[in-house]
Order: sequence, then C-alpha cells, then structure tokens
Amino acid sequence: MRATGIGSLPGEDYAEATRTVLGELTGDHGLPHVPELPARGASAAMVGRALGVLGELDADLQPAGWRLTGTSGAPGVDQRRARSLLAQDLDTLEELAEGYAGGFKVQVTGPWTLAATVERPRGDKLVADHGARRDLAQALAEGVRGHLRDVRRRLPGATRLVVQVDEPALAAVLGGRVPTASGFGRHRAVDRPELSDTLGWVLAGIAEEGGEPWVHSCAPGTPLDLVRSTGAAGIAVDLATLSAADHDQLAEMLEAGGTVALGAVPSLEPQQPPTDQQVTERVLRWLDMLGLDPDDVADRMLLTPACGLAGAGSDWARRSIELVRSAAASLS
Repeated sequence: MRATGIGSLPGEDYAEATRTVLGELTGDHGLPHVPELPARGASAAMVGRALGVLGELDADLQPAGWRLTGTSGAPGVDQRRARSLLAQDLDTLEELAEGYAGGFKVQVTGPWTLAATVERPRGDKLVADHGARRDLAQALAEGVRGHLRDVRRRLPGATRLVVQVDEPALAAVLGGRVPTASGFGRHRAVDRPELSDTLGWVLAGIAEEGGEPWVHSCAPGTPLDLVRSTGAAGIAVDLATLSAADHDQLAEMLEAGGTVALGAVPSLEPQQPPTDQQVTERVLRWLDMLGLDPDDVADRMLLTPACGLAGAGSDWARRSIELVRSAAASLS
C-alpha cells in the first residue's frame, strides 16, 4: 500500500514544498506529486493552474473570478502569470527530482468544476452554455496531454504518471446547485450522459498519452457510479463523506482491479490528532466492513489526507502526510 497527497500545500515557498513531498513520499510506500500552493494567488490556485494548461482558450481574471475571453491567442495577464508560474514550478521540480525513478502524480481541475467556476465571455458560468462547456472540455483534454508530455520530459525516470482530475463541483452540477451570477438562482442540472461523456474526453486524452487517469472529489454526494463510467482508473475520496452506496462503488472498483485513494486523515488539524495506529485501524475497519482482505487490495490502494492541505498549518500538513505514509507501510 502507498500514500500520496491530494495536491495543495500551505505556504508560498515552492522549493520547500517540493522538498517536503519528495522527502516524505519517495520510496516503496509513497507516490510523490506536483505540489500546488494557492497562497501565492489566483494564478497558482486550482482553477488558475488549469487555465494555465489550456492552450486554445484565453482567459483573464475579473473581480468576480476567472472569465474566458475567446480564442484570439491573447491571454490576460493573470493567465500568462499562471502559465509562467507552472513552468517555473516544473523547473524547480525537475531540478530537485533529478534522477528520480518511480511513480509520480500531477493534478488538474476537471472540466465540470471549471465549467461551474469560470464565466463565459458574455457573463455567467460556462455550465449554462452547452457549446461553451464542450469547447472547454476539448481544450482541457488537449492541454492536459501537452502538460503530461512536459512532465514526462522533465521526469524521464517516472515509470508511472498518474493524472488526478479534481472534480469537487461534479455533484453540484448534477444536482442543479451551481449558483447563477446574481446568486438568486441556480443553473439547470446537466444530465448524466453528458457529464460522463465530457469528463470521459479528458480521461481518454490522459490514457492515450500514457497517463493513468484518476478522478478526485472530497465533496459529499459525488456520483461515484458515474465517475466509474467515465473510464477512470482510480478514484480519490474522503472517507468521512462516503455514503453506503459510495462504499459499495469503491469495493466494486477495487474488486475490478481499479485504484482507490482513501482520505483517511483530516486535512485540518483536529483537537485530538490521530496516531499512526489509529489511522491504520480506521482503514482496517473500513476494509473489514467491505469484506476485503488488505493483502488482496494493497497494491491497488493508497492513503491520503482527506482533501487538499492549503488551509492547514505547515506542521500539520507535514504530519498528515507522515501519518498516511506510516499507515500505508503498516498495512503493507
């Protein structure tokens, strides 16, 4: 069994964050990942970072948030900054991970979370426009392919490249709970076949480029059956938010040979932080509830913090990663 992080970390020192990830998650029981530091501003947060990956769509940052501006090849200053930051971060990773061999994970915001967050040129969210959300997904699929090629070039020793597609808004899009620009209404729900097909375009692009596509959401109510239908090779979730149906879906995922990354440690420091043994016992209880033998699924399971660690203190961010790594080693 292995451990990994969801992606985001506190602070603004990218080199230090990268050293932390490489130091804690390199080895038999870890899967290192590209850190994300949202404290550096909107261009470094999950949405801005994904817009930096897009090569065909221009965007800029408005007071109300990110907005697409067209396909003229004239990105706004904040989108240019997002691209520059990403390139600098990958330069840092390449330098600090020189000689690295093994699996590695990168993260990108998924098409439905982008559609629920980013505005179209004439206002309101992209999720309101069928054509706009299709164009966004196709541009994202192509952009992620290029991003994956860039990471592979910088990490030639990476034997397995996982791409975690973050979709915290998937349940809200399906349930018609995405607020309109005025805040007084909600956008119409998108039907399940379109949700599955559109997310599937991005995952297929990752797989065609030789990556391993995962879908992550720590939001309650995420339709895991729909996620499984998209071609996801792995699912990353928060154990504390799972329903009875979710447990069944994850058991089926593991039994079918897929990967499950289980968020087993709180992202924010609790009043009584768990011990290594308590984390291990929690995972064992979950597997026992599903009727699964740890030895049978150890090669297809990872342990993670419950969600991103951007809101945590630096000490807890490091400790939470230590906890999941230690528990993964014990369960192996």
